[in-house]
Amino acid sequence: MPLEAGLLEILACPVCHSPLDDKSAAEENPELICTGKECGLAYPVRDGIPVLLVDEARRPA
Repeated sequence: MPLEAGLLEILACPVCHSPLDDKSAAEENPELICTGKECGLAYPVRDGIPVLLVDEARRPA
């Protein structure tokens, strides 16, 4: 289930403060991906709620 557009506009990566790209509708494991070139962390979305904790994020392969 994709996140609301208004919510996605105000969310940012907690590490580098870059915007997040919503990959929650297209995949089996919904995520928000940091668009920052240096960062690129992927934050999980559980039950439609973004988990923006650095300890929960993964580094993309």
